Amino acid sequence: MINGKEWSAEWIWGGEEESPRNEWRCFRRSFALPEGSSGPAKLSISADSRYVLYVNGAQVGRGPVRSWPAEQFYDTYEVGHLLKPGETNTIAVLVIHFGVSNFYYIRGRGGLLAELLLESPEGVSVAAGTDAAWKTAKLAAQHPEAPRMSCQQGFAEVYDARQWDDGWAKPEYDDRGWGNADSVGQVGEGPWKSLIARDIPFLTEEKTVPERIESLRRVKAPAWTAAIDLRAAMVPDSVNHANHVQYAGYLAALLVVSEPGTVTVGFPGGPRTPNVWIDGKQLENGYGVRPERYYEVELERGEHLLLIDVSSTDHGAAYHVAADGTAKFELRSPLAANGGESADTPFLIVGPFDSAVNIDHQGIVPINREQPDFVRAKGIAAAGDLRQFAAWIRPLPAALYTEDDVFGAGVWQIEAEAYAVPRAFENAIIPSPEPAVLPQFAQGDCELVIDFGKERSGFIGFEVEAEAGTVIDLYGIEYLKGDYRQHTYGLDNTTRYICRGGRQSFLSPVRRGFRYLLFTVRNSDKPVKLYEVYVNQSNYPVTDAGKFECSDPLLGQIWEISRHTTRLCMEDTFVDCPAYEQVFWVGDARNEALVNYYVFGALDIVKRCLKLVPGSREMTPLYVDQVPSGWNSVIPNWTFFWVNACAEYVEHTGDTAFAAEIWPAARYTLEHYLQKIDERGLLYIKGWNLLDWAPIDQPRDGVVTHQNMFLTLALRNAVKLARTAGADAAAADSFLAAADALQAAINTHLWNAEKGAYLDCIHVDGRQSSIFSMQTQVVAVLCGAAQGERKAKLEGYLLHPPEGFVRIGSPFMSFFYYEALVQSGQHAHMLEDIRVNFGQMIEHGATTCWEMYPNFAQNRANPDQLTRSHCHAWSAAPGYFLGESILGVKRKSPGWSRAAIEPNPCGLKWARGAVPLPDGGLIEVDWRIDGSRMLLRVSAPESVELDIRIPEGLEGEVVRSTTIPLR
Repeated sequence: MINGKEWSAEWIWGGEEESPRNEWRCFRRSFALPEGSSGPAKLSISADSRYVLYVNGAQVGRGPVRSWPAEQFYDTYEVGHLLKPGETNTIAVLVIHFGVSNFYYIRGRGGLLAELLLESPEGVSVAAGTDAAWKTAKLAAQHPEAPRMSCQQGFAEVYDARQWDDGWAKPEYDDRGWGNADSVGQVGEGPWKSLIARDIPFLTEEKTVPERIESLRRVKAPAWTAAIDLRAAMVPDSVNHANHVQYAGYLAALLVVSEPGTVTVGFPGGPRTPNVWIDGKQLENGYGVRPERYYEVELERGEHLLLIDVSSTDHGAAYHVAADGTAKFELRSPLAANGGESADTPFLIVGPFDSAVNIDHQGIVPINREQPDFVRAKGIAAAGDLRQFAAWIRPLPAALYTEDDVFGAGVWQIEAEAYAVPRAFENAIIPSPEPAVLPQFAQGDCELVIDFGKERSGFIGFEVEAEAGTVIDLYGIEYLKGDYRQHTYGLDNTTRYICRGGRQSFLSPVRRGFRYLLFTVRNSDKPVKLYEVYVNQSNYPVTDAGKFECSDPLLGQIWEISRHTTRLCMEDTFVDCPAYEQVFWVGDARNEALVNYYVFGALDIVKRCLKLVPGSREMTPLYVDQVPSGWNSVIPNWTFFWVNACAEYVEHTGDTAFAAEIWPAARYTLEHYLQKIDERGLLYIKGWNLLDWAPIDQPRDGVVTHQNMFLTLALRNAVKLARTAGADAAAADSFLAAADALQAAINTHLWNAEKGAYLDCIHVDGRQSSIFSMQTQVVAVLCGAAQGERKAKLEGYLLHPPEGFVRIGSPFMSFFYYEALVQSGQHAHMLEDIRVNFGQMIEHGATTCWEMYPNFAQNRANPDQLTRSHCHAWSAAPGYFLGESILGVKRKSPGWSRAAIEPNPCGLKWARGAVPLPDGGLIEVDWRIDGSRMLLRVSAPESVELDIRIPEGLEGEVVRSTTIPLR
């Protein structure tokens, strides 16, 4: 049903392929609107994979929100104000179809569904609905062979504006050269079994300009760069899923040198193996900052066979290879040697000699690196040697290869020369009718590094005046310091725009996260005029309802970066980070939801996230760890955190209807986990048994202590859900009994008396872990596994970790650590840990919270790298704990009908702030200490019962005021 009536529109598509790789396809429908039509007009729309909607040339919106294929979401817009009665009106839609599965999309087929309903006194009529009368054309400017951004995401962009009329969405555009769309099914057919109305507000789109131009340089790119989708080339069926694959094989190409000299073969994103040969001789003494690798060789005139071992585990990111040197060279396919057949790309695939697919993250079948043909192929030294491997050889498809490799050209700069930034360049970042005229260099390209002041997430736009054929490369990074740039290895965060002649603008439809934008002009015959560059910031719509300030400015800064991080990681779901992944990781979202409650108070996004998770039950009853996704991966703790988050949402909102709705899904997965309890009464599971990136002992098979403990907590929280929902009491009682039995088994089998601590795990062979970690002890306190003397001992460890215990390695784990400290009453220790660890981020100029701490060596690709992701919401713990524990605002009953105000000054002289309530309104707190007296002011809705406590050791005065809700 749509707006109370059955859909009359059909799903449509165009072209020859059902699910083409990285295709941008345009659709149009013009219709006459009678004079006097002035009532409401609602346009409902969905697409596979993403759309941008225009009405009469005006952009209306983007979507849909991420969906399970069988439960496709659609959007509805009020567009009456854009329609023109008595004239021809046009609906235009750009559909971006990925054609590959990733971490936020499961491959379906190309499709568009749209229907415009007009309301009048006579009733509701259909003004336009998708059918075979719609016109369609592939957007010719967009290159489908552009690189994959990452295994988690879709594609980078290569856009040739010379090939397309950007007025295609306007009514006056002549679409007679377009074909008619194909009807591909009625509503309910195809992959999209049911349609669900959007369950969250539309995301923001706020134009945000840069703060400054950081630098101006003349740069020179390598003579040749290329990006290759090796995963799809080696294992073609892998486009249908996002699981790991493994393969053993090679790339082969002829390096044809026209004069003797030096050639450097480079791997800007890192090689898969160190095995690279030219004419059968392995290249050695490579150089470069990890993971980059470059090999310099002297070559004589003629043909030289380049052979690259690309054997690897592959999740889906682009493979970057490049070459430069004093010698003139080109790359050709070995097929073309000695007058052979031509090829679309210079590479041949040799292999794969072996391959395996990871189905459920329970381990990949190892590839056979001793496979005889694979070993023998290392001896290939000339094009003629390839004949003996004819059964293993095929051309690299053109669709999986591009020489428009912006990432490779941005990482490997052959030359770079800095210039002072002219003051006139401010015109490019401050809205002004006067452009910045960018310099031309005789040898090289013009690169600007543009600083947006803090991390941003959204859609990049710019306006320039340039000659046709001028190339503009955009590359977003998160961190730089001096000459050091932290390149986004594993993420091709780039766009290439090839200009048509004249003044023109471009707004990318691909979401990106970054702080610094490398804006490089190449192939320019005349100076380019840059009028503006900006990002349309796009996030879940929230206001800054929560507040926190205090007498320590550092804590105020830390709270602010926590707030900004959380906002940037609120899209159509919570996401882990706006740059590298943009993925809804289920376990991360539990902590993000708690921060959001205290900082923004948004509810619909939390509810949407929680309801998406059980959609993975068709993949596994244990539920996958990121949804909706083509990667069939299970982290048991992430499912347990989801159960806990469901209970916390019900407690926060008092939403008993949600408890009743979600309880069956929680019961279903927990019952399947309980089937994996072994004869000792412990959870014994083969999976991704993760909690922290630190080197704790958490094997993929066996008994892992921390997830046994988190299972007990999830079972107890499921009991709360069941009782709130008024569900079957017997089921709730059985879960309570299971939690008690599991806790007893943990204390019987997983406590080490000699160490006075819980061991990390028991391995498959029965061997007890020799590693003891603070992570396991923290979870034991938090989940209530430790009682009595054991609990007292572990609470001591929270303050003074024993020598040799693995320390906490991520801000994500710190969230649980802080929960345990608060539970133990150690607020001052928590506050000092925040100052030290998050203070390091502030010292390095952070505007958002990092994924890892800077001293976490296991995560560092090189000595200058402080963290992988510089914006990661699993790290935003201070946004919650400073309000909950230091300001002292705590929920005491479901729905906040009762709350406590229990400040913990911890040496602070004053603090003030606000916490948003689920039904609207705020609890505002302002406390100040003078000597031994505290003045505590509290404002809250009259409906909230407050328990107010002056901290022990202080005298004080409490002043309460009330707000009256609107009726």
